[in-house]
Amino acid sequence: MATEAKIAINDAESVTAILYPAAKKDRAGVTILLGHGAGADQLSGFMRMVAGGLAVRGCDAMTFNFLYKEQGRSVPDPKGRLESCYRAVIDWAINNKKLKGNKLVIGGKSMGGRIASQVAAEEGKRVAGLVFLGYPLHPPGRPDKLRDEHLKEIKVPMLFCQGSRDPFGTEDEIKAIIKKHKLPAKLYVIESGDHSFKVPKSVKPQQQVYEDVMDEVAGWVRGL
Repeated sequence: MATEAKIAINDAESVTAILYPAAKKDRAGVTILLGHGAGADQLSGFMRMVAGGLAVRGCDAMTFNFLYKEQGRSVPDPKGRLESCYRAVIDWAINNKKLKGNKLVIGGKSMGGRIASQVAAEEGKRVAGLVFLGYPLHPPGRPDKLRDEHLKEIKVPMLFCQGSRDPFGTEDEIKAIIKKHKLPAKLYVIESGDHSFKVPKSVKPQQQVYEDVMDEVAGWVRGL
Protein backbone atom coordinates (compact mmCIF):
# COMPACT_ATOMS: atom_id res chain seq x y z
CA MET A 1 0.00 0.00 0.00
CA ALA A 2 1.41 3.38 -1.02
CA THR A 3 2.31 5.77 1.80
CA GLU A 4 3.07 9.49 1.80
CA ALA A 5 5.98 11.24 3.46
CA LYS A 6 7.10 14.85 3.85
CA ILE A 7 10.75 15.47 2.98
CA ALA A 8 12.54 18.64 4.06
CA ILE A 9 14.47 20.21 1.20
CA ASN A 10 15.86 23.10 3.24
CA ASP A 11 15.02 24.88 6.49
CA ALA A 12 11.86 26.43 5.05
CA GLU A 13 10.59 24.11 2.32
CA SER A 14 9.48 20.50 1.98
CA VAL A 15 7.93 18.24 -0.65
CA THR A 16 5.58 15.28 -0.62
CA ALA A 17 6.90 11.86 -1.63
CA ILE A 18 5.02 8.62 -2.14
CA LEU A 19 6.53 5.20 -1.42
CA TYR A 20 5.12 2.21 -3.28
CA PRO A 21 6.58 -0.77 -1.38
CA ALA A 22 7.11 -4.14 -3.03
CA ALA A 23 5.52 -7.20 -1.46
CA LYS A 24 8.00 -8.83 0.92
CA LYS A 25 8.05 -12.14 -0.95
CA ASP A 26 8.87 -10.40 -4.24
CA ARG A 27 11.37 -7.77 -3.13
CA ALA A 28 14.35 -7.30 -5.42
CA GLY A 29 16.37 -5.27 -2.91
CA VAL A 30 16.18 -2.18 -5.10
CA THR A 31 14.71 1.26 -4.49
CA ILE A 32 13.82 3.03 -7.73
CA LEU A 33 13.36 6.78 -7.28
CA LEU A 34 11.53 8.57 -10.08
CA GLY A 35 11.17 12.31 -10.69
CA HIS A 36 8.21 13.62 -12.70
CA GLY A 37 8.29 15.50 -16.00
CA ALA A 38 8.12 19.27 -16.31
CA GLY A 39 4.40 19.51 -17.00
CA ALA A 40 2.88 17.10 -14.47
CA ASP A 41 3.47 16.16 -10.85
CA GLN A 42 3.90 12.77 -9.17
CA LEU A 43 0.13 12.18 -9.18
CA SER A 44 -0.09 12.03 -12.98
CA GLY A 45 -1.56 8.83 -14.34
CA PHE A 46 1.77 7.88 -15.90
CA MET A 47 3.80 8.32 -12.71
CA ARG A 48 1.33 6.41 -10.55
CA MET A 49 1.05 3.61 -13.09
CA VAL A 50 4.81 3.15 -13.45
CA ALA A 51 5.56 3.36 -9.72
CA GLY A 52 2.75 0.97 -8.84
CA GLY A 53 3.69 -1.38 -11.66
CA LEU A 54 7.33 -1.51 -10.58
CA ALA A 55 6.26 -2.23 -6.99
CA VAL A 56 4.19 -5.18 -8.25
CA ARG A 57 7.35 -6.36 -10.03
CA GLY A 58 9.42 -6.35 -6.82
CA CYS A 59 10.94 -2.86 -6.75
CA ASP A 60 10.42 -0.48 -3.85
CA ALA A 61 9.33 2.48 -5.99
CA MET A 62 9.26 6.07 -4.86
CA THR A 63 8.07 9.32 -6.46
CA PHE A 64 8.14 12.93 -5.27
CA ASN A 65 7.18 16.45 -6.28
CA PHE A 66 9.78 19.01 -7.21
CA LEU A 67 9.36 22.20 -5.19
CA TYR A 68 7.63 24.21 -7.92
CA LYS A 69 4.86 21.62 -8.28
CA GLU A 70 4.56 21.14 -4.53
CA GLN A 71 4.00 24.89 -4.27
CA GLY A 72 1.41 25.00 -7.07
CA ARG A 73 3.58 26.63 -9.72
CA SER A 74 3.76 25.50 -13.34
CA VAL A 75 7.19 26.78 -14.41
CA PRO A 76 10.10 24.53 -13.35
CA ASP A 77 12.62 25.90 -10.88
CA PRO A 78 16.18 26.79 -11.92
CA LYS A 79 18.67 23.94 -12.31
CA GLY A 80 20.20 24.35 -8.84
CA ARG A 81 16.84 24.14 -7.02
CA LEU A 82 15.74 21.12 -9.03
CA GLU A 83 19.01 19.33 -8.25
CA SER A 84 19.02 20.21 -4.55
CA CYS A 85 15.47 18.88 -4.26
CA TYR A 86 16.45 15.61 -5.92
CA ARG A 87 19.50 15.29 -3.63
CA ALA A 88 17.39 15.76 -0.51
CA VAL A 89 15.02 13.01 -1.64
CA ILE A 90 17.99 10.70 -2.29
CA ASP A 91 19.20 11.40 1.26
CA TRP A 92 15.78 10.46 2.62
CA ALA A 93 15.59 7.26 0.57
CA ILE A 94 19.06 6.13 1.64
CA ASN A 95 18.31 6.74 5.32
CA ASN A 96 14.79 5.30 5.37
CA LYS A 97 14.59 2.22 7.61
CA LYS A 98 12.10 0.44 5.32
CA LEU A 99 14.51 0.76 2.39
CA LYS A 100 17.70 -0.02 4.29
CA GLY A 101 20.09 -2.29 2.41
CA ASN A 102 18.50 -1.63 -0.97
CA LYS A 103 20.48 -0.60 -4.00
CA LEU A 104 19.35 2.83 -5.20
CA VAL A 105 18.37 3.44 -8.82
CA ILE A 106 17.32 6.97 -9.77
CA GLY A 107 15.75 8.51 -12.85
CA GLY A 108 12.36 9.61 -14.01
CA LYS A 109 10.08 10.89 -16.73
CA SER A 110 11.70 13.39 -19.12
CA MET A 111 12.92 16.32 -16.96
CA GLY A 112 12.92 14.13 -13.84
CA GLY A 113 15.37 11.76 -15.51
CA ARG A 114 17.53 14.59 -16.78
CA ILE A 115 17.85 16.12 -13.30
CA ALA A 116 18.65 12.67 -11.89
CA SER A 117 21.45 12.33 -14.43
CA GLN A 118 22.89 15.74 -13.54
CA VAL A 119 22.93 14.75 -9.86
CA ALA A 120 24.49 11.36 -10.66
CA ALA A 121 27.18 13.01 -12.78
CA GLU A 122 28.34 14.89 -9.68
CA GLU A 123 27.85 12.25 -6.99
CA GLY A 124 27.36 8.91 -8.66
CA LYS A 125 28.82 6.82 -5.83
CA ARG A 126 25.49 6.70 -4.00
CA VAL A 127 23.63 5.43 -7.04
CA ALA A 128 23.64 1.94 -8.58
CA GLY A 129 21.98 2.88 -11.86
CA LEU A 130 19.82 5.32 -13.81
CA VAL A 131 16.52 4.80 -15.64
CA PHE A 132 15.30 7.33 -18.20
CA LEU A 133 11.63 7.21 -19.19
CA GLY A 134 11.97 9.37 -22.29
CA TYR A 135 15.27 11.25 -22.05
CA PRO A 136 14.92 14.90 -23.22
CA LEU A 137 18.12 15.02 -25.25
CA HIS A 138 17.14 18.33 -26.85
CA PRO A 139 14.08 20.59 -27.14
CA PRO A 140 11.75 19.54 -29.99
CA GLY A 141 13.02 20.88 -33.29
CA ARG A 142 16.35 21.95 -31.77
CA PRO A 143 18.80 19.06 -32.23
CA ASP A 144 21.61 21.63 -31.93
CA LYS A 145 20.72 22.16 -28.24
CA LEU A 146 21.95 18.84 -26.88
CA ARG A 147 21.82 18.02 -23.17
CA ASP A 148 24.45 15.30 -23.19
CA GLU A 149 27.85 16.57 -22.03
CA HIS A 150 27.34 15.63 -18.39
CA LEU A 151 26.36 12.06 -19.29
CA LYS A 152 29.98 11.08 -19.88
CA GLU A 153 30.68 11.75 -16.19
CA ILE A 154 28.26 9.00 -15.14
CA LYS A 155 30.01 5.71 -14.41
CA VAL A 156 27.04 3.56 -13.38
CA PRO A 157 24.78 1.60 -15.78
CA MET A 158 21.99 3.48 -17.52
CA LEU A 159 18.76 2.34 -19.18
CA PHE A 160 17.22 4.63 -21.79
CA CYS A 161 13.57 3.80 -22.54
CA GLN A 162 12.88 5.90 -25.62
CA GLY A 163 10.09 6.17 -28.18
CA SER A 164 11.40 5.73 -31.72
CA ARG A 165 9.59 8.93 -32.80
CA ASP A 166 10.30 10.99 -29.67
CA PRO A 167 10.74 14.65 -30.76
CA PHE A 168 13.01 15.20 -27.73
CA GLY A 169 15.43 12.53 -28.95
CA THR A 170 14.92 9.77 -31.51
CA GLU A 171 16.22 6.23 -31.31
CA ASP A 172 19.08 7.11 -33.66
CA GLU A 173 20.00 10.24 -31.69
CA ILE A 174 20.17 8.35 -28.40
CA LYS A 175 22.24 5.61 -30.04
CA ALA A 176 24.66 8.25 -31.33
CA ILE A 177 25.07 9.81 -27.87
CA ILE A 178 25.71 6.41 -26.27
CA LYS A 179 28.37 5.71 -28.88
CA LYS A 180 29.87 9.22 -28.75
CA HIS A 181 30.46 9.15 -24.98
CA LYS A 182 30.96 5.35 -24.70
CA LEU A 183 28.22 5.27 -22.07
CA PRO A 184 27.59 2.14 -19.95
CA ALA A 185 24.06 2.23 -21.29
CA LYS A 186 21.29 0.07 -22.74
CA LEU A 187 18.64 1.46 -25.07
CA TYR A 188 15.13 0.00 -24.97
CA VAL A 189 13.13 1.31 -27.93
CA ILE A 190 9.35 1.70 -27.93
CA GLU A 191 8.56 1.19 -31.61
CA SER A 192 6.47 4.08 -32.99
CA GLY A 193 6.37 5.58 -29.47
CA ASP A 194 6.38 9.30 -28.75
CA HIS A 195 7.85 11.12 -25.73
CA SER A 196 5.23 9.54 -23.43
CA PHE A 197 5.46 6.13 -25.16
CA LYS A 198 2.11 6.63 -26.89
CA VAL A 199 1.83 4.50 -30.04
CA PRO A 200 -0.71 4.40 -32.89
CA LYS A 201 -3.59 2.02 -32.20
CA SER A 202 -2.53 -0.12 -35.15
CA VAL A 203 0.85 -0.94 -33.54
CA LYS A 204 -0.01 -2.49 -30.18
CA PRO A 205 -2.51 -1.95 -27.32
CA GLN A 206 -1.28 1.05 -25.33
CA GLN A 207 -1.42 -0.66 -21.96
CA GLN A 208 0.68 -3.50 -23.32
CA VAL A 209 3.33 -0.96 -24.34
CA TYR A 210 3.46 0.31 -20.76
CA GLU A 211 3.56 -3.22 -19.31
CA ASP A 212 6.47 -4.06 -21.60
CA VAL A 213 8.38 -0.97 -20.45
CA MET A 214 7.81 -1.84 -16.79
CA ASP A 215 8.91 -5.44 -17.43
CA GLU A 216 12.09 -4.13 -19.05
CA VAL A 217 12.88 -1.72 -16.21
CA ALA A 218 12.20 -4.28 -13.47
CA GLY A 219 14.28 -6.94 -15.19
CA TRP A 220 17.12 -4.51 -15.79
CA VAL A 221 17.35 -3.26 -12.19
CA ARG A 222 17.31 -6.84 -10.89
CA GLY A 223 20.45 -7.44 -12.92
CA LEU A 224 22.46 -4.61 -11.39
